Amino acid sequence: MSKYINKHRNTVNAPKTKSVFSSVNLSSYNIPKIVESKNKEYIEFGADNNYFKFLINRANGSATSGACITGISQMIYGKGLDATNSSKKPESYARMISLFKKEQVRRLAYDLKLTGQCAIQIIYSKDKKTIQKVEHLPIETLRAEKCAPDDKQVQAYYYFADWSEIKPSDKPLRIPAFGISKTPAPIEIMYVKPYEAGLFYYSTPDYISGISFSQIEEEISNFHVNNIQNAFAPSALINFNNGVPDEATQRLIEQKFTSKFSGSSNSGKLMMAFNDSKESQADITPIQISDAHNQYEFISREAQSKIMMSHRIVSPMLLGIKDSTGFGNNAEELKNASILMQNIVINPFQETLIDAFDKILAYNGIALNLYFKTLQPLQFIDLENVKDEETREEETGVKMSKENSNFNDDEMLNSLDGEEITDEWELVEKREYSEDNNNLKDWAESLIKETKTGLQKLATFIKSKPNGESKLDKSFYKVRYEYAEKYSSNNSRKFCKTMMSRTSKGVVYRKEDIDQASFSGVNKSFGHKGQNYSLFRFKGGRNCGHFFNENLYRLKSKTEKYISRGKEVDNIPSTYTPKGKQYKDAKIAPKDMKNGGAYPTKKNK
Repeated sequence: MSKYINKHRNTVNAPKTKSVFSSVNLSSYNIPKIVESKNKEYIEFGADNNYFKFLINRANGSATSGACITGISQMIYGKGLDATNSSKKPESYARMISLFKKEQVRRLAYDLKLTGQCAIQIIYSKDKKTIQKVEHLPIETLRAEKCAPDDKQVQAYYYFADWSEIKPSDKPLRIPAFGISKTPAPIEIMYVKPYEAGLFYYSTPDYISGISFSQIEEEISNFHVNNIQNAFAPSALINFNNGVPDEATQRLIEQKFTSKFSGSSNSGKLMMAFNDSKESQADITPIQISDAHNQYEFISREAQSKIMMSHRIVSPMLLGIKDSTGFGNNAEELKNASILMQNIVINPFQETLIDAFDKILAYNGIALNLYFKTLQPLQFIDLENVKDEETREEETGVKMSKENSNFNDDEMLNSLDGEEITDEWELVEKREYSEDNNNLKDWAESLIKETKTGLQKLATFIKSKPNGESKLDKSFYKVRYEYAEKYSSNNSRKFCKTMMSRTSKGVVYRKEDIDQASFSGVNKSFGHKGQNYSLFRFKGGRNCGHFFNENLYRLKSKTEKYISRGKEVDNIPSTYTPKGKQYKDAKIAPKDMKNGGAYPTKKNK
């Protein structure tokens, strides 16, 4: 939030929370009131002008609704914003990335799902010619300005930190709406909301029909907490048959019983009574509530079902919720549910945000084909009828190359991230494939000796991201793979040329990064019938003259070089010790492989 807004924030002490069991009126929580007061410049939202806070409280109070809101908002954001024409407009793309910070976009996605609307704070440059910065503004802090009869848009919004604490003497901050005035104010508000019939100033959340059931779920939870903590539901009636004591004595007896026998910790305890005689003993009468647990189970189950229905959850499994019905519990059904969820629920939210972002970018003279990178696994994405590459990229989030063309390094190598080794590390040795190669642990210990105790985790020293610690790394050494050339050729594929260009700059790769690129479809145009294949094993494809060098690096501050048999505290897990054909083949150029590394067909077997 900008300093301009911060100056007008009121410091408000958060009210103390309390648990209260109350009746639920199913008809009172559906539609908020839009209140227009004659003596106020703004439009109140809700009977108490606090409907946004009401929605926040319901999300916090209902486990099911809270999970739905959080899960869907994460799906909306996915893996963040991208553009299909990013490689064609690198400068515009860079400006877009700097303008829409990841955390700000995440917050906007959450507000949009939670409340049905969100707000963007637009901050202009000094000359007002460009938008310098955009920030998320908590939607609950804003109220729409009252419009004149001929106004087609809200002209401004009023800001106050906590509207439940506003006093008659307080003056909310008026902030003009974005795009209204020819001469922009230093800060403006873009209010983002989808069209909703009958509503002009505000919108309502898409799950509004399920809010009543969120309240029911919340109250059931409160009831059980109170029941456990305070023995709220009596299970026995105790009668004292030796006269009615005065009120003070009654309260004393009640306090003693409450302190000794209420609460979950007293469950199953024995209770002893001391009496003058058998005739004066207290009677204890059990109160049977035979069907109470069944009633609560039914209500709770029904509330959960209706809440998820209102959020249009196709399958609870998509949110990590086990579904007892069995729907969506196998791979095919889960795939179909994921596709349906993406198309009918997630995409409309994303389009609403992208439309708003496009207007902001247009002010700065930027035109990009924006999309949100999906969280869906690639195998869940339906691409059967998708032919154009831009649409494929939007659907998958993977930069694709054109069919039957050379490798496009700007688009496809984006999926293969590497790192440049920092000065903290020194190359000890690199090796090609040999049958005599010993394993990584022995290789490292024969060349490197640890010099200090109290080893720190490797992640402390690796600065590059997303390439963090590899599963092959240890605390004083690490292994990376370098794209190398065995056979030079003037007809080398663009992929190989680009990779060798990276090598000349000192770029190396984790095994995990190379595998991820393979699984994402990088270089699949050279695979058999367009299938994915392992870049680690087959590099640039058939008859490629390149291989991966295996490079060993030591942490200079913690080791000495060329000292035999150093000692490592923890052994490399056997499951991650490089074994098998892929590690051997990684250090062999496909040109030296059987059939030149080509897919084994009947002809070349």
